[in-house]
Amino acid sequence: MALNLADLTFDAVLFDLDGTLVDSVPAVERSWRTWAQEEGLPDGADFRVAHGTPARVVVSRLVEPERVDAAVARITELELADEDGIVVLPGAAEALTALADRCGIVTSSTDALAAQRFGASGLVPPAVVVTADDVTHGKPDPEPYRRGAELLGVDPARCLVVEDAPAGLAAGRAAGCATLAVLGTHARDDLDADAVVSDLSSVRFTLADDGARVCLDRAPNH
Repeated sequence: MALNLADLTFDAVLFDLDGTLVDSVPAVERSWRTWAQEEGLPDGADFRVAHGTPARVVVSRLVEPERVDAAVARITELELADEDGIVVLPGAAEALTALADRCGIVTSSTDALAAQRFGASGLVPPAVVVTADDVTHGKPDPEPYRRGAELLGVDPARCLVVEDAPAGLAAGRAAGCATLAVLGTHARDDLDADAVVSDLSSVRFTLADDGARVCLDRAPNH
């Protein structure tokens, strides 16, 4: 049963990065398609990226175990070289500013890729950023969001996770967090969350003595 987020307060809000705060989708998809074509994958030209899932997890399904490290390195090289069109998504900067030290970012990107996204988009990250390099098991495993909550010194059950992808939402739920989905990389029907909004310009975050509050101004299907 979905929660009514407007009735709740949270000790912290944990945001995904790509597709949630920053639009890097065109660059990511160009990089993965290039890699898929280099690998001679049958559907290389139309390769579908599994947004929100660590690159190593995806690659492990597509190449032999002994080639995974090299493949991940190549994809990372391609992504780091492509900054074209990486921009801050509507409402993202305002959300981080409003929440101050009660928010963090939990991303499936590596340290290097996260730094590239911040630099290319101009988004100023909060103090807490958890990347794929900080965890053993990536999304949809709950470890990344549990780690984010730990670094903020809060209980995951008192956190809201904001995500654009099914794998990230599953990770947030498994960690015990409430979930808010933003549209963009996936269809509404693919997003199992307590509420869904078009983007973060449809959300107003405020701080009160009892925690962070969420106001969904124009949220579809929430």
